[in-house]
Amino acid sequence: MNRKISSSSFYMEDKDEELVRLKLAIRSASSPVTVAAPALPPPPPPQQQQPLLLSSSLLSLLTHPVPPSLLLRQFFPPTSLPLEPPPSPPHPSSHLASTNSSPHPSSRRESTNPPYPSSRRASTNPPHPSSHRTSTSGQNVEGPLPSRTRKSPMRILRPGKSENIPQPYPWATTRRAKVRSVSDLLSKGILKITGDVQCKRCEKRYQIEYNLQEKFTEVNTFITVNMDNMHDRAPQIWQSPILPNCRFCEQNNCVKPLLGKKRRINWLFLFLGQMLGCCKLAELKYFCKHTKSHRTGAKDRVLYLTYLGLLKQLDS
Repeated sequence: MNRKISSSSFYMEDKDEELVRLKLAIRSASSPVTVAAPALPPPPPPQQQQPLLLSSSLLSLLTHPVPPSLLLRQFFPPTSLPLEPPPSPPHPSSHLASTNSSPHPSSRRESTNPPYPSSRRASTNPPHPSSHRTSTSGQNVEGPLPSRTRKSPMRILRPGKSENIPQPYPWATTRRAKVRSVSDLLSKGILKITGDVQCKRCEKRYQIEYNLQEKFTEVNTFITVNMDNMHDRAPQIWQSPILPNCRFCEQNNCVKPLLGKKRRINWLFLFLGQMLGCCKLAELKYFCKHTKSHRTGAKDRVLYLTYLGLLKQLDS
C-alpha cells in the first residue's frame, strides 16, 4: 500500500513540473501582449486539493487540445482591457469632404453678427445734402430745400453782342428774331412782303413779293387744320418745301431764298412762303434761342416750334 502511494506521488510531482513549464512557456509567449498591463499579484499558495484539479485539467488538455488563446483566458483571466490597434490614417477624400462641409471663415464671421433690420440699415446711410440747409445763424436746419426756379432758355450773349440790332426790314423790329404783328403792319400800310431769291439752275437773283393778308390766312388755316396730326413735329411739306418757279428759265421748283447772316434772315418772308425748311438747324435754333423757346431735338421739332413762334408773333 505504501508503494502505491509513493508511485502516485512521484507521478504527481512529474505532472506538476510539466505544468510549471507550460505556465512559463505561456507567459513567455504572451509577454508582448501584456507589456502595458499592470503587474498581476502573485498567485495564492496552492491548496491541498489544487494538484488534483490541475492534473484533471492537464489530462483534459492532453486528450482534447485547446488553442493557446483559450488557455490564456482560462488560467490567466485579463484584468484590464486589451490594447486597441492604432487608428488608420484618414483617406484624403474624406479630409477634403470634411473641409468642404465646414463653414467658410467669412460666412462664420457673418453668421456671428446679428442681422440688422432694413430700417436700421437705412438709418445708417448718411442723409442727402439737400435735406439739410444752413440758416443765417450758422445752424443746420432740417427739411427739404426750396424748389429752384427753372432757368431761362435764353443764353447770355457774348461780349460785344446785344439783343437790340438795327432794323433789317420794315416789318421786323430792332430785336433779334422778332417781327411785327399783322394788325400793326396793316395799320401802317404794309401790305406786301418781299424777299430775295436765287434760281438754282440759272443762278439769277431777283425778288418775290407776297400779299400779307392772303398768305397769312393760308398758313394760319393750314396750321389750324393739321395741328392735331402734327404731333409736335413739322410735316413733310414744311421739311421739303415746294419752291417757286424761276421767272427767267421757267424751271419748276428751283428758286431758293437767300438767307445771309442770322440776324438778317427775313423770317416773315420765309413764313408766308412756307420755306422755313430751307434754313439749317443752327439757324432755326438761333430763332428759338432769342424767342425763349425749346431748341433741343431733331430738325422737324425745332422747325415746328419756329412756325408756331412766328404765328404767335404775327397773331398778337
